[in-house]
Amino acid sequence: MKLSLLHLRTAALMGALAIHPAPSGAQVSASTDATSKARDSATQDPAIVPTGRLAERWWAARHQRILAQLADHPDAQLLLIGDSITNNYDKADPPNQNFQPIWDAYYAPRKALNLGFSGDTTANVLWRLDHGEVAGLHPKLVILLIGTNNTALGQTAQQTEEGIDAVIKDLEHRLPQTRILLMGLLPTALPSREVNFDVNDYLGGHYAGGEDPLVSYIDVSVVFYTFGQLDTSLFYDPTLSPPRPALHPNTVGQRLMASAIEPDVARLMGDTPVKPSSPATPPPQHP
Repeated sequence: MKLSLLHLRTAALMGALAIHPAPSGAQVSASTDATSKARDSATQDPAIVPTGRLAERWWAARHQRILAQLADHPDAQLLLIGDSITNNYDKADPPNQNFQPIWDAYYAPRKALNLGFSGDTTANVLWRLDHGEVAGLHPKLVILLIGTNNTALGQTAQQTEEGIDAVIKDLEHRLPQTRILLMGLLPTALPSREVNFDVNDYLGGHYAGGEDPLVSYIDVSVVFYTFGQLDTSLFYDPTLSPPRPALHPNTVGQRLMASAIEPDVARLMGDTPVKPSSPATPPPQHP
């Protein structure tokens, strides 16, 4: 990426310094456009620049495991793509992080693959797509939940929105027959929560009305609120030591989320909705 930016800047600089015959109006416009493109590329939105995390051993190892799973499960019908909230379905640690039973109930019977990576942003998802994580697959549905780490890292609502748009366009290019269930960012107690609201407003305005026939949008934020207040008992972060702001749904919260999107999942996959089971006993409140 550095070389690319350097070449662009050098090309723009040489174009400005070179001596040419007096250009026509069209040539002036073309020169201005080239300089503008070089400048825009140099300040490109980080949310749309594919970025790997191979320096993190666990991340590189998980990427390799995903690629191996593709070879073993070419008939996968459902892909869940996202960050730690999706990655958490691999956990089975009761009571707060017992997510494997939820996966087994809602997704495993649908030949699902978990493509969630803790800490990922839209840029990381774009890199993973570029490096084969959906290659050769023909799923019926992708459930996409991404963007919370963008805003948590200080990216603006517009940058995050552009990143999500880029992921959707990439998926549509690679999986042209696949439906996408786009989830709004989940509520959080992080300082970025207000930016998340803006992102969800944008996503609802651009994807909820059927503007893109391959994309359905759902915002399940309401299941995490009680009497207008964020119900932090549905997140496991406050129970950690030291306590952290609510961000990751706990066992109960994750089951509520899965149940809330289930009617849309079944509709888009053309199968029978899973009947919600009785919720687990809520974990004890953190004092």
